[in-house]
Amino acid sequence: MKRQFTVASLVSCLALGLATSAHAQETLDVVTDPSFVPFEMMDQETGQMVGFDMDIVAEVAERAGFEYNLRTMDFNGIIPAVQTGNVDIAIAGITITDERAEIVDFSDPYYDSGLRLLVNADDDSIQSIEDLEGKSVGTKIGSTSYDFLQENLGDDADITPYPGSSDMYMALLGGSVDAVFYDAPNVGYFSQTQGEGRAKVVGPLYEGQQYGIVLVKGSDWVEPVNEALASMKEDGTYDEIHSKWFGSASGE
Repeated sequence: MKRQFTVASLVSCLALGLATSAHAQETLDVVTDPSFVPFEMMDQETGQMVGFDMDIVAEVAERAGFEYNLRTMDFNGIIPAVQTGNVDIAIAGITITDERAEIVDFSDPYYDSGLRLLVNADDDSIQSIEDLEGKSVGTKIGSTSYDFLQENLGDDADITPYPGSSDMYMALLGGSVDAVFYDAPNVGYFSQTQGEGRAKVVGPLYEGQQYGIVLVKGSDWVEPVNEALASMKEDGTYDEIHSKWFGSASGE
């Protein structure tokens, strides 16, 4: 009797172990936008994607127990790619919205953001969204900033959506648009790097927003991802990553 119990237990444990191992070693397809600095960007020396989001997803994967293949695509295609199941997870400074949450799942928020205006350094005529009436403004295709401009300005301004953030910034510096309206951290980063001395951030922070990691609707990985994010915040790892890319502790 004891021998039969041992054999049965061994078989049961082996099956459970194989199932657990298969889940732990599952490789997921993760997609990001290659041009949303400093959240995700290509390191020209190594050819690897780096940034705040890249550090976040690497740590989440390790804690949640999955490996991943990283892909890049234009931001406008990311939500549809997750919705159709062509990829498992997306992280690209993606704002949590009710509309998006109808077709994909979001993790708990991992970054607080908003929208800001960027103009040429010598332009004092634009200080707020209202000042864009009769002017041209660049933003990003498929972004919440584009939706905000459409809702608040409509035909009162010439709204031009660009496929990449670098495109809209070059349009501003080249005189093709009078302003850029986009996610605050990206606008701020540009103004302090490539745009230093040539562009400036003006006006208030519009629409307080939160970024979330996007997963396929009904994904079994939502809970493990949330647990990973929570543990990162509890043990200080999140603050270390935040400070690395933004120079201050989270929440400041």
